[in-house]
Amino acid sequence: MKKQTAGRDSLGDFAPKFAQLNDDVLFGEVWSREDKLSLRDRSLVTICIFMGKGLVDSSLKYHLKSARENGISKEEMAEIITHAAFYAGWPNAWAVFKLAKEVYADDNYRDEHGGMFGIGEPNAAYAKYFTGNSYLKPLTDPDRDNLFLANVTFEPGCRNNWHIHKAEKGGGQILICVEGNGWYQEFGKKAQALKEGDVVAIPPNVKHWHGAASDSWFSHIAVEVAGENTSNEWCEPVADEEYNNL
Repeated sequence: MKKQTAGRDSLGDFAPKFAQLNDDVLFGEVWSREDKLSLRDRSLVTICIFMGKGLVDSSLKYHLKSARENGISKEEMAEIITHAAFYAGWPNAWAVFKLAKEVYADDNYRDEHGGMFGIGEPNAAYAKYFTGNSYLKPLTDPDRDNLFLANVTFEPGCRNNWHIHKAEKGGGQILICVEGNGWYQEFGKKAQALKEGDVVAIPPNVKHWHGAASDSWFSHIAVEVAGENTSNEWCEPVADEEYNNL
């Protein structure tokens, strides 16, 4: 999770202890316990509590934006607010819908991306392994086909965590870039800029990451290479400072 500094930015001089508790405890410790509850679910719970208490201000708008970044789609958010309206109050729902419409206003824009295969659906199942929003469009059926291919789309600035495709024999992954500009980097090596038409062969057992450039949507087809005793190990996020220096 991205390090929170809102408390210190707003109240660091006036209430330094409150700022420290907000940034380091609430967000630094509680929100970061993704092994206990995903960021997506924490966003859902937080929004419902804010709605129930009638707290419809800039704080709720921040959490709505976070919910979107954590993989809650526009359709899911509309359903969450509708469901909560019966418990939190109809006027509260109207107020939350107004903010949610602003946060998700450009959601139709994403439909223009994904290349010839389309953007697919929010990659909610793996959202905790990504910084920013990603979308997944499977191109083959893993239960039927021997080879799994999927079109993965990253919004600007989105990237996956460092990770390793493990295998005792064979394995690895191939990326076929189909739209936009992105990055690929192996641990200990210089990052490689990617564009439409580029192909990256990722060896097994090599720590790496890939994602979009900061100012561009990016899509690639991910091809899972068959191997023996394959698995995927997710590691730490790519640091903001490291990414922003690319």
